[in-house]
Amino acid sequence: MLKIEGIAAFVAVAEAGSVSEAARRLRLSKSVVSERLAEMEKTLGATLLHRTTRKLTLTEDGLAFLERASRIVQEVREAAADLAERRGTLTGSLRIAAPVTFGRMHLGPALYPFLADHPEIELTLDLDDRRVDASSDGYDAIVRHGPIADSRLVAWKLAPSRRLLVASPDYLRGNGMPASLADLGDQRGIFYTNRGVADWRFQGPDGAIIVRGKLALGINNGDMCRDAAIAGLGIALLPAFIVGPAINQGLLVEIDVGYRPEVEFIFMAHPEGRNPSAKLRAIADHLKKTFGDPPYWDPAG
Repeated sequence: MLKIEGIAAFVAVAEAGSVSEAARRLRLSKSVVSERLAEMEKTLGATLLHRTTRKLTLTEDGLAFLERASRIVQEVREAAADLAERRGTLTGSLRIAAPVTFGRMHLGPALYPFLADHPEIELTLDLDDRRVDASSDGYDAIVRHGPIADSRLVAWKLAPSRRLLVASPDYLRGNGMPASLADLGDQRGIFYTNRGVADWRFQGPDGAIIVRGKLALGINNGDMCRDAAIAGLGIALLPAFIVGPAINQGLLVEIDVGYRPEVEFIFMAHPEGRNPSAKLRAIADHLKKTFGDPPYWDPAG
């Protein structure tokens, strides 16, 4: 007879692409995960995974079994959570991905009191600036800043997120304060490379207006973009949740070129077609209240 532990191990391995990563997510040893896989394959009388020294792939039988196996695991998790929630308890595991800088500066401090109030929630928070696939990477939800690029996601807005054009006072004294988009094109820029392009985007009356500055520095980390701007290397367009404190302290100055950057949001998104648990909804509601509207990190004035 099939055991749910074996089905869960198979789904985790299929999603993670390796036994070792699946074991990490399940918080089990590799040997236990391997044993559960072997026992399930023996019970089914079928080989579900091709194993080599370099990679692990699903067999034809494995692909056919995965869709229903994933549904079974999800249903069992939701059923167990529903029973606990009927008793007024938020419980069970959650796996959420979030950006590094926002996670460190704002998401973590907002989550800590919530988790302290709900000790039966088992949250795994993965901080990574790369664009993860919420469904195939096995996340219950992702927290992100910006536009929503994946149409397979259902998004909940947690807070508006203004992006501000900033530079250090020293840089502006040496290079002049740009007052228009034309002025901005002659300036040195610090660009967040995970967005893929070295440009500044603004809202115009007929759509997006794109200005390309001179590349001074490209970095894939928001903290370092802010620090480079404070060091006087150039102008940066960064979220208020990163640069707000530096503006309040006088380390950075907001630049007004007559146009606002494109509107963005802090949002939580979960895969389409997956019924979000009560604990995920509770976390989203808590974050929305904690961040505020306008959010507390917006600079004074």
